[in-house]
Amino acid sequence: MAWLGGFGRLCAVFLAIFSFSFQGASSQLVVSPVGPTLVNALAGSNVTLAVSFTGADDPTVTWLMGDLPVVTWTIGSDVPPDIVEDRKKVLNIEPKGSLTFVNVPLGYTSNYTFEMTKSGLAKSVTSFTLEVFERIQSVILTQPEFAIEGRKLFTLQYGMLQGVVQQQMWLFNDVEINSNSQYTVEKRSLVIHGLSRRDTGRYTVFLKNPFSSVTTHINVTVLYGPEKPTLEALPAQPFYLSGDTLSVSCEAEGFPLPTAKWDFGSQIPDQLNGVLNLTNVQTNQAGTYTCTLVTEQSKEKLQMNIILKVYERPSGNPMCSVQSVNNVNLQYYCMWPGGTPQAVLSFPTLSNTSSGTETFSLTFNASDNLNGKTVTCMADHPVEQNQCSVTASSPMKFLPSLMTRVSSDGKIVVTIECVSEASPEAVVSWSQGSETVAAGTTYQISSNATQLQIWDYNVSNFILQNYTCSCSNPLGSQRREVHLQGPSISDFSLFRNLNGTIVTLTWEVPPTSVVTGFDIQMKGPYLPNKSRSGTQRRGRADVFQTIQQKPGSVRSVDIFFLDPSLTYRFRVIPKALMTEGEPSEVQRIGPGEGLSRAAIVGIAAGIPCSLLFIVLLGIAIYFCFHSDKNKRRKIRYPVSRAVEKAITTQAETTPHILLTGGLKSPPDYNRLNLTPSERSMALPTFVPPAPVRVATTV
Repeated sequence: MAWLGGFGRLCAVFLAIFSFSFQGASSQLVVSPVGPTLVNALAGSNVTLAVSFTGADDPTVTWLMGDLPVVTWTIGSDVPPDIVEDRKKVLNIEPKGSLTFVNVPLGYTSNYTFEMTKSGLAKSVTSFTLEVFERIQSVILTQPEFAIEGRKLFTLQYGMLQGVVQQQMWLFNDVEINSNSQYTVEKRSLVIHGLSRRDTGRYTVFLKNPFSSVTTHINVTVLYGPEKPTLEALPAQPFYLSGDTLSVSCEAEGFPLPTAKWDFGSQIPDQLNGVLNLTNVQTNQAGTYTCTLVTEQSKEKLQMNIILKVYERPSGNPMCSVQSVNNVNLQYYCMWPGGTPQAVLSFPTLSNTSSGTETFSLTFNASDNLNGKTVTCMADHPVEQNQCSVTASSPMKFLPSLMTRVSSDGKIVVTIECVSEASPEAVVSWSQGSETVAAGTTYQISSNATQLQIWDYNVSNFILQNYTCSCSNPLGSQRREVHLQGPSISDFSLFRNLNGTIVTLTWEVPPTSVVTGFDIQMKGPYLPNKSRSGTQRRGRADVFQTIQQKPGSVRSVDIFFLDPSLTYRFRVIPKALMTEGEPSEVQRIGPGEGLSRAAIVGIAAGIPCSLLFIVLLGIAIYFCFHSDKNKRRKIRYPVSRAVEKAITTQAETTPHILLTGGLKSPPDYNRLNLTPSERSMALPTFVPPAPVRVATTV
């Protein structure tokens, strides 16, 4: 500012010389500033806008603040200057026309014009600029809102306790900011366009005026997120089984780190730091879980879902069956209820396009190719694949069974049961002769028709009756006739223990025999038992007596307290109420009954005869043996060569298989030590022939 003062003084001197040179030629007002025309003043100080003039005495001067006259006065006049009322405390005009500001306030910053007039002379004007400053103090740099990524405009502003800023400069991380597409520098603010996380950093503002300068900083953190979260279930599986334990986490980038909260429908499950722990998970916990991420400062939210699948295996195993439809068609069933989700059921061998869940069925016309054919149901569940099979078959041959009992009102009840193995279950029908049996007083048929009950008082009404049982399903039928018989025994046996004190009687009855009970009869010594008087009964029964009675369902009985040294006889009599059938055969136990007189006489006469026969037989054997021995001792002479040749030739043939008869081979004469004189003729070397077996008849 020193050079400005020197320049002003130089200009004043120049104007004075110029005025003096031409004063003599023509009279003219000349006004000039003394010092700089741009004056900086500190608020509260005294400052003067100095001027000088030439060319007239006692001119009239006027000071204008902008366009408003604030002071008017004639120099040298005794009349005080005319100063605007509200500015009298600040403005003061000097004797030479200069304007002085006393304790100049900030509001007096303006352009000031000095006008000088003199009658007969032209008006002379000069101008000043006064800038009033305060020292800059307590500058605060602020951001009026959160710096959130994505905002179109974000503004940083500064405020201060006092001061007038003549110059401002903004910096980002100590690099000067200029107005461009990203930044706009405005009065007391900096505007950032399209805020992003890259704008996070330190912002600095530098403020300056002629009397002070201040630098202040602010750190701006751009909030961002939450970004797209990562939802993860551990252990990672396509689905979970009921009872499993798993955890689900929800994480996302952002600043500050967003908080996560889980929601499941209207439920808020237990969670910790965005981690959802599920222990012993059940099927009702399957579904869509929503994670909500929130940035607390910016209140920005983001939601994302994860679907949890919890499966449960159907209970048990799939069950297959086949049923009859109107005894014409076959309906195949496959059932595997329960489970989450339900299993998909199908019969691939019957249809490649049909399937169902829980209970699935297919209906087909009965045909020969289905009889005995095994059909498999495939049960497909995410947890397990299973199957079951069923085979449709026509009724098989069967044997009816018969049971007999006595009703409470004394009737004989004969139950005939016909059960034929078939799939689907065979339908049973009954007939007597050519007439269908209808349920009523005499006949009762069970709900599944497998049992026919015949009720009557007299067993004779059952005998020789023929009933026919028919079992049928869509694949075929079987029938059997039942011919009822009276009470009879088909087999009767007896077994005793080692000591002979207990016997077990067993018996059977014909399959179609009507029997309501049995009389167990015995003949022999009475079994020991106490009479009413306390004495034991003794004696012997010469006829069969009933010792026990058994119901018709019994097939064996034990008899105790037998005497092993005595003889007992047993039999069983079948009964139909009071009607008795033929007794069984008699079974006996005990020692023999002794020999008869005729047997004793026969034995006595046979003993001497037997001894005599043995003696004669011994003599005959002796003579036979002695005679055979003598024959073996005779000498055999040699035969001629012709005979020998014949014998030799004969020996070469296959010998007949004969009995030896005790004969010996002929002697070898070559081995006899005989001199030539002892031989009647010279003998050739003798080779004994092969032994010939001969038969000897005694």
